[in-house]
Amino acid sequence: MENIVKQEKFDKIIEVKGVTKVFDGVTVVDNMNLSIRRGEFVTLLGPSGCGKTTLLRMIAGFETPTSGQIFLEKQDVTAMPPHKRPINTVFQKYALFPHLNVFNNVAFGLKLMRVPAGTAVNRKGETKEVFRKYTKAEIKEKVERALALVN
Repeated sequence: MENIVKQEKFDKIIEVKGVTKVFDGVTVVDNMNLSIRRGEFVTLLGPSGCGKTTLLRMIAGFETPTSGQIFLEKQDVTAMPPHKRPINTVFQKYALFPHLNVFNNVAFGLKLMRVPAGTAVNRKGETKEVFRKYTKAEIKEKVERALALVN
């Protein structure tokens, strides 16, 4: 059991393979390769216009790579729309909800998420995966952990 947990911790949760993005003939991301493993804390640094935000937008699904592939948890999501990806985004320009406090801005995406809850058999006898929303207690724990991480 311990070996399984250790192996999962080092699995690649985000993988960018040979991703290029071209806007109007200008290459803004050129053959990018990146692997992020479970438990890693990663920061993208660079000057304005070097492709940091474009890369993040492609991972989130807001932009489509001109070429290359993006994997989340080993699943190719290159063509998957943003609302079907298990990714949350906090925009650089404070695109927050002004009527919500910090806690509720952070919790917003979690309140919309659906997580696996097991399987069920439908009327046709087919086994289907069942999803549920996070409980208020789960959201509270996740938000508090995230806020503590960034003080």
